[in-house]
Amino acid sequence: MPGLLLNVLKGENTSVRPIWLMRQAGRYLPEYRELRAETGGFLALVYDSDAAAEITLQPIRRFGFDGAILFSDILIVPYAMGQDLAFLAGEGPKLTPRLVDVALSSLEAVPGRLAAIYETVAKVSASLTPDKTLLGFAGSPWTVATYMVAGEGSRDQHDARAMAYRDPEAFQEIVDGIVAVTVEYLCGQIKAGAEAVQLFDSWAGSLAPSEFERWVIAPNARIVEAVKQRYPDVPIIGFPKGSGEKLPAYARETGVDAVGLDETIDPLWAAQALPQDMPVQGNLDPLLLLAGGDELARQTHRVLAALADRPHVFNLGHGIGQHTPIAHVEQLLSTVRGWKG
Repeated sequence: MPGLLLNVLKGENTSVRPIWLMRQAGRYLPEYRELRAETGGFLALVYDSDAAAEITLQPIRRFGFDGAILFSDILIVPYAMGQDLAFLAGEGPKLTPRLVDVALSSLEAVPGRLAAIYETVAKVSASLTPDKTLLGFAGSPWTVATYMVAGEGSRDQHDARAMAYRDPEAFQEIVDGIVAVTVEYLCGQIKAGAEAVQLFDSWAGSLAPSEFERWVIAPNARIVEAVKQRYPDVPIIGFPKGSGEKLPAYARETGVDAVGLDETIDPLWAAQALPQDMPVQGNLDPLLLLAGGDELARQTHRVLAALADRPHVFNLGHGIGQHTPIAHVEQLLSTVRGWKG
């Protein structure tokens, strides 16, 4: 019997809304911090499939979320494509060599770097009850490419944007490479037990409209089409953060089954602008969850009411903050589960 979340992602408009939170497996949980202190750094955790499975399951045990999101990172794809990956304390992820300096063809792919992730998915799948949905994920090509080109995150994705204008053929080669690996990566997760997958495009909002069409919509559409050829019944959620008024075109043209809203999107506008009956996910501001109190309850009800007439997965507009109190998550869960549409 499919879980509530999976039913909604497949188009059912339920009176009780399923809920999961982006980054729900992570640093705000004391049990995660304890395990990380014992095990080592972030990448070591990702590649220890027992530890990664345990971390994926921790928020399910504590809160009973309707979905378990795989504990991993979007930069596993460039790591498998041959870049070296390190997570440096206080600095974030670093990829070397940077593709602003060397050609993609100079990298030697290491597809075996994906195997441990599939093992994690299989272990989580074997541990979940049928009412919980296991979500896999990957980064979308534009966002992954920004890290591969610059070697790190940036505020405005300057290096990738400039390269895409200066040498679109070379940038297209990078995006094409990411598309090919991402299709295999997502299909591998599904084969191992993922019941739905999400494409994270965290930096989609930095692109001009014509560039958005080429570097966000087109490659995501290719991924969706290829995955659907193999797994037509597995829902795919697209999350193009910061896309604003370009979101309806993304929803129509990529072929995703559901679309995630970031916290800057008015859910009332989204309810009117997005394709009728398309499942929507989101979109409470993560800072509201950090703040808690009456305003958290009020804004939660606002999101629920705005999206009452279509399938809706309650979530945040981006990842849960590291310092979010456990009590506020419990308040959110109580509010969402007590709402009657």
